[in-house]
Amino acid sequence: MDVPPELIGDSPELQALMRQANLVARTDATVLVQGESGTGKERLARRIHAHSRRSAAPLISVNCASLPADLVESELFGHRRGAFTGAHEAQSGLIRQADGGTLLLDEIAELPPGAQAKLLRFLESGECQPLGAARPEKVDVRIIAATHQDLNQHVTEGRFRADLFFRLFVVPLEMPPLRQRQGDVRRLVEHFRLELATAHELEPPHFTPELVRWLECWPWPGNVRELKNLVERCVIFMAGQTIRPQDLPDSWMQSPRDQKHGPWVIPPDGLSLERLEIDLIRQALERTAGNRSRAARLLGITRDTLLYRMKKNAIS
Repeated sequence: MDVPPELIGDSPELQALMRQANLVARTDATVLVQGESGTGKERLARRIHAHSRRSAAPLISVNCASLPADLVESELFGHRRGAFTGAHEAQSGLIRQADGGTLLLDEIAELPPGAQAKLLRFLESGECQPLGAARPEKVDVRIIAATHQDLNQHVTEGRFRADLFFRLFVVPLEMPPLRQRQGDVRRLVEHFRLELATAHELEPPHFTPELVRWLECWPWPGNVRELKNLVERCVIFMAGQTIRPQDLPDSWMQSPRDQKHGPWVIPPDGLSLERLEIDLIRQALERTAGNRSRAARLLGITRDTLLYRMKKNAIS
């Protein structure tokens, strides 16, 4: 099976995730995939299904945000003919269509309260009751949910059921953002450069080492999806050319940046380098839950250097 581009990389963060995904794929455990938009959550879910005992059965994917509010329960659980106005024909529902396989509930945070209650009952009993049916039916479906939102925050704010959250939070997998996947930008650029040139039947452009280093420093708010879009623009508009950082138009990036100096720009009124260093170290430690080795990798320094700078700046 081909590896999706979002899952290509040698970074410790991605490799740790792939090991977890391979282990959970052998089971029927419910999985909650979390991560920013563009990181490849759906790709990871599809890989889990493809490596599971259910791989020969259907993988049904549904974006909960795209379901009409008044038809969510019907779409998921199905309905009998005449169950409601306009129900001229019976409908099996997505859960029953996935029988024996996997149901991917993307953007699970957008599921309305009524559908949340019915999904909870299904997860507890394995039974699916279509609208208008006299009794529920047993269905063998594995659930993988995905979201780019903070479900914990939704629970706190009363927008998502706490009991459903804990039913989904059996095996949580976190897709790392591209900016935390040290070294993967280089591999992805090369992959997309050749793949997209072949797809468009164009000569691939050449990215200078300076440009690749610049791309490795970019924060990539749109993650792998944003990187792919950028490379595709380069392939289409600069086929066969040698591309330097200053050759990229500002409009091609999601965030403003200075062409000459890269993504980090000194404001007109200046800044405190010491305060900036302290802030970056604290951010790195926060992102890695205090793991100093991983924090050092995020900052591109050795662990000893990080410990020295922490001591110098009195960071505990």
